[in-house]
Amino acid sequence: MRKHYAVGVDIGGTKVAYGLFDGNGELIDRDEHPSDREADGPAFSDEIVRHVDALLEKNGVEKSDVTGVGVCICSYVIFDKGYIYLTSALENIQDFYMRDYLSEHLQLPVVLDNDANVAALAEHRKGAGRGTKHMVYMAVSTGIGSGIIINGELFRGSYGFAGESGHMLITPDEGIRCGCRNRGCFMSYASGRYLPNHLKMRMLEGQESSLSSLDFSGLNGRTLLEACRKEDPLALEMLDQMAHYIGVCLYNIYELLNINVYVFGGGLVAFGDLLFDKVRTVFDRYNHINLPVEFRFAEQAERRIRFSQDFFQTAKLHVVGVAVHHDSFRGARAVERDVRDGQAQDGARMQSEFRKVLADKRHHAGIVRARGDFAEQ
Repeated sequence: MRKHYAVGVDIGGTKVAYGLFDGNGELIDRDEHPSDREADGPAFSDEIVRHVDALLEKNGVEKSDVTGVGVCICSYVIFDKGYIYLTSALENIQDFYMRDYLSEHLQLPVVLDNDANVAALAEHRKGAGRGTKHMVYMAVSTGIGSGIIINGELFRGSYGFAGESGHMLITPDEGIRCGCRNRGCFMSYASGRYLPNHLKMRMLEGQESSLSSLDFSGLNGRTLLEACRKEDPLALEMLDQMAHYIGVCLYNIYELLNINVYVFGGGLVAFGDLLFDKVRTVFDRYNHINLPVEFRFAEQAERRIRFSQDFFQTAKLHVVGVAVHHDSFRGARAVERDVRDGQAQDGARMQSEFRKVLADKRHHAGIVRARGDFAEQ
């Protein structure tokens, strides 16, 4: 009897995590490595191919037994095309058909989606958002972004990248330039990636801090949290800054969408009430309508705080890994419908169809391009 495996790949601004799953969606093995922030799309993808191949070989899994590979990434993803316009945390990954490139080199079906969308689906189906009709997942980590659930369905917008809330502007043309190519977005003020920049600027202005002894690479969310617990004045000032901009970002989303459930996940959830009580205070200061609005921590994030750094990553890998058991290349919305309805596809037939489609595509120029004209596809 043929075995059916799937691989999930979670690409973040800090690290890339891999999970190998059996046909029941159980995690068999995992791997991870730091994200190469200098790599372009093809070079980054080549590293993914090497690690996926190594993970399969380590576990004695033949590709004929693999249904497909699910990949989530912190990018502006055109879901139907498997195309990445830009990636703010990995700036050299842009204008790139990553899904087709990975499919070509892995010789497997690939599904590619934004990481906040995948996390939103995870929490809505199996986590803190269970039972909600509308929900916003807020990723607060190396970057800031959202996955939006409306009427029980993931909302993608016209091109597929709805939810890039971290790149909404709060001080246009002022402040640190973000990887989104603008100055003054929420992410540039409140995300883990840009905390070191703000801390260094304050120190250069003469503010004293226990963090002054650390080099730039040592300034991160973990060291900031430790300094906050020691009541370091600069660390507490940065905490207030993060809370202010996250709170204002949430209020703007609430005003636009009128969704009243917000689920927080990502590395900064480790700050717990120390940060999010302040976020709540900021939100309430601007919200003058006395109707309930719920702030929740992602269930996987809560377990990670208490037990292990790995739990939340595993949850996201689980969703993208299991998703490819239900769909490979048939289109965006079919993935969600099939997972919800429990419709499984035969792995051997999917691979046969995939390879036929891939062979047909090779007759058309531009299936695998590092850069190109998206309108031609």
